Amino acid sequence: MANTTQPTQQSPQEFLAGVTPERRREEGERLLALMAEVTGDEGVMWGPTMVGFGTYHYRYASGREGDMFRVGFSPRKAQLSLYGINEDPAQKALLERLGPHTTGASCVYVKRLDAIDEEVLRDLVDLGYQHGDIDQTA
Repeated sequence: MANTTQPTQQSPQEFLAGVTPERRREEGERLLALMAEVTGDEGVMWGPTMVGFGTYHYRYASGREGDMFRVGFSPRKAQLSLYGINEDPAQKALLERLGPHTTGASCVYVKRLDAIDEEVLRDLVDLGYQHGDIDQTA
């Protein structure tokens, strides 16, 4: 079974222009600039609401495989969802210094971008972008 979240033709800037409320739109624009600077990648829309940077291929023992972005975000109304920044031990140690956040299985949730340490976020993004392909069938 392949990943159902795929890149789209919509530009991240076009998507972010329609995000509400205004504070969340501004935070999305700041994240787009920050992640583009750290990764050297301009970002691509994945599905209708996620902005992703880079790609990696995964293959699990179950047979599921596909491609996904290395790091990314979604400016949801309730909170920002940050992807690819909590997957290895070095990132988990850095998360302790990030500031107020919660974590899910594969993402970090932040209510306010200005409440977290941007330098720590930059380091987390850099580590996540370096993430390689995953093959758990070996």
